[in-house]
Amino acid sequence: MLKKSLLALSLGTLLCGAQAMAADYKIDKEGQHAFVNFKISHLGYSWLYGTFKDFDGSFSFDAAKPEASAVKVELKTASVDSNHAERDKHLRSADFLNVAKHPTATFASTSVKSTGEGTADITGDLTLNGVTKPVVIAARFIGEGQDPWGGYRAGFEGSTRLKLKDFDIQKDLGPAAQEVELIISVEGVRQ
Repeated sequence: MLKKSLLALSLGTLLCGAQAMAADYKIDKEGQHAFVNFKISHLGYSWLYGTFKDFDGSFSFDAAKPEASAVKVELKTASVDSNHAERDKHLRSADFLNVAKHPTATFASTSVKSTGEGTADITGDLTLNGVTKPVVIAARFIGEGQDPWGGYRAGFEGSTRLKLKDFDIQKDLGPAAQEVELIISVEGVRQ
C-alpha cells in the first residue's frame, strides 16, 4: 500500500512539474497565421502600411509563469511589401533597410514582465540594419487551445515604436516620419 501511495505521489509530482514548465512553439509561418506589419506617417498627411512576408521564429510560453517565456525571430528584410513596387525597391536600398548589406533582422527576448491579466512587456535585442538595440514589445495574449488538426496553438499580438535614426536609417522624410510602429501578430504550434 505504501509503495502504491509513493508511486502515485511521484507520478502526480512529475505531471504537475511538467505542466508548470514552459512549452515550446514554432511560429506558424506555413499556414500564414503570423504577421510582422509596420505603420509610418507619410509626410504627416496619411499612413503608409506594409508587411514583411518572410520570417520565422519560435517562442516558449507558460500561462502560469509568463516571466519564464522567451521569443526568437529572424526576418528577411528583402521581403518588405508596402503594396508598391517602386517604393519597396527604395525601402530595400541603403536609404532604409540596406538589404544587400543586412539581409536579416533578428529579435531575441532578454526578459518578459507581466503587466496585467494577459499582458506583458517583452524586452529584447533587435538587430536591424546592422545595429542592435534593446526594444520593448507591449504584448497581449490572445488565446490557446487545441486546433482541428490535432495540434495545440497559442497566439499573441504586440507592438513597439522604433526611431529610425536609432537603427542608422538616415533618410529623413520630415518630422512626422521619424518613428515607425511595428505591429506583430503570431500564432504558434506547440512542438
